[in-house]
Amino acid sequence: MAEKPKNPASGEAETQGLSAENTPSSDDRQTTDIKSTDKPEPAAKKAAAKADGDKPPAKAKKEKAPAVEDKPFAEFIQQDYLPALQTALTKQGVQDLDVSFAKQKIPVAGMSSAGDCWQVVGKFQAGQRQFNLYFPQENIQSQRAFSCAENETQTSTLEPFLIDERKITLDLMVFGVVQRLNAQKWLNLN
Repeated sequence: MAEKPKNPASGEAETQGLSAENTPSSDDRQTTDIKSTDKPEPAAKKAAAKADGDKPPAKAKKEKAPAVEDKPFAEFIQQDYLPALQTALTKQGVQDLDVSFAKQKIPVAGMSSAGDCWQVVGKFQAGQRQFNLYFPQENIQSQRAFSCAENETQTSTLEPFLIDERKITLDLMVFGVVQRLNAQKWLNLN
């Protein structure tokens, strides 16, 4: 069957493989067009169409400042962790806390052959109570251990510290020490 080009002046329909019976008349087309324009679009559809067409260009995301935990190890411990730990334990009633950061042998019975290890050492009650937080590697995300001793005795137990946590943060490290000392019944507000 031959195709007829659409003639806008005469209103003839273009036929592409349609028989004359299946071709809509010009009257049918007008009513179809009118009916389709009479239906209001749902508000959600209009809003989606408007949103798609009127989107402003995407804004460049601001880069986050690096987390304090991303600082070099020694810098993080000295500048951030020690002051935060001092503040938290003072709030818990510890009056004469002395915290330091040093690389030294682990003061646990049976560990004398181990090499030097980075440690946060806290002493209070005139040095009668001491706790140590150990970092075998210069990384707060790697293994950590904890020990405590009373009345200047040698520590006998080295405990894992925050081993179930996926990401170690400043607040979590402070909380872990406070919680551990509280469990030891060493804090005044206990």
